[in-house]
Amino acid sequence: MKKLTKKDIKQEVFDLYDAYAHNKLERREFMEKLSFFAVGGITLPSLMGFIMPNYPDNIQVSLDHDQLKTETISYASPKGGGEIKAQLSRPKDAQGKLPGIVVVHENRGLNPHIADVGRRAALEGFITLSPDALSPLGGYPGNDDDGRAMQRKRDRDEMLEDFIAAFDYLKGHEECTGKVGVVGFCFGGWISNMMAAKVPDLKAAVPFYGGQPPLEMVPQIQASLLLHYAELDERVNVGWSAYEEALKENGKEYQAYIYPNANHGFHNDTTPRYDEEAAKLAWKRTMEFFNEKLKDSKNFHKI
Repeated sequence: MKKLTKKDIKQEVFDLYDAYAHNKLERREFMEKLSFFAVGGITLPSLMGFIMPNYPDNIQVSLDHDQLKTETISYASPKGGGEIKAQLSRPKDAQGKLPGIVVVHENRGLNPHIADVGRRAALEGFITLSPDALSPLGGYPGNDDDGRAMQRKRDRDEMLEDFIAAFDYLKGHEECTGKVGVVGFCFGGWISNMMAAKVPDLKAAVPFYGGQPPLEMVPQIQASLLLHYAELDERVNVGWSAYEEALKENGKEYQAYIYPNANHGFHNDTTPRYDEEAAKLAWKRTMEFFNEKLKDSKNFHKI
C-alpha cells in the first residue's frame, strides 16, 4: 500500500474534509465523493486513514507532565448547560497567582488535541481552563464523528454561555490573577470573537479561523484581538473584510494575520491540514500576545 504524504492530496480532498467536519456532508456522501480521489495506487481506506485525525501519536504535552498540575474540575453554567466539566492545568512550581486562558474546542467537544493545547499554554506560565461543552450530554465520546453529532444537539448560544461561565470561574480562581484571555479554534474561534463582544472584563481574545460576531456587536468589544486566518479557508474568510472594517471604524485594538497556502485547521497537528510553519508562527504570536496583555513584567513566569 502506498504511503501517503501531504503532496499526494489534492486541495479538493481538504475541502471535502472541511465540509464533512462542519456538517455540510453526511458520512456516506463524504465517502462517496472521497472515493473519486482514490486513484493511482491510493485506496479509499488509506486516504481515510491519512486525512482523519490521529490523536495518540501527536500529543505534545502529556496529561501527566511532571511540570504541570492538571485535573478535571466542574463549574456551574446556570445560563448554559448546567454543570460543565473542564481540564484545569497550571505549572506546579508557580510562585503566586497566574493569569488565565480559557481554551475553546472545535465543533466536537474537548478532544485530546484541544486538551493538549490547554496544557501547552499552561507550560508557558498560565493557568488554563479547557471546558467540554458536551458535558450536559455525557462529555466528549471518544471520537470526533460522534462528538460532532452530539454538539449539533446543543444550542450554540447556550454553549457560548458555558464558556462565559468558564471565564467567570477562572477569573475568580484563587490561583488566578483575574487577568484572563481566551483562545479558540474553528467553533472556538467564533466563541472567542463572541466573548470579546460580550465579556467586558476579558483582556485578550485569539480566534483561530473563527466566524465573526454580528457587526452591530463590534462597538462592545473591549478586549485586545489577535486574529489568525488561513488563506485557503474561503468559508470563514468571507466575513473578514466587513469585520475588519467595523473594527477600524470603532477604533478597536486588533492584529490580524492570514497565513499563505494554509487550510482551515492549520494549527491542528493531528491531521494533514496541519501547516507546521504557519502553526508554529501563529502559536508563537499567540503566546507573545498573551504575555503582553495578561502578564505583569515583574511577575513573568515561564517553565
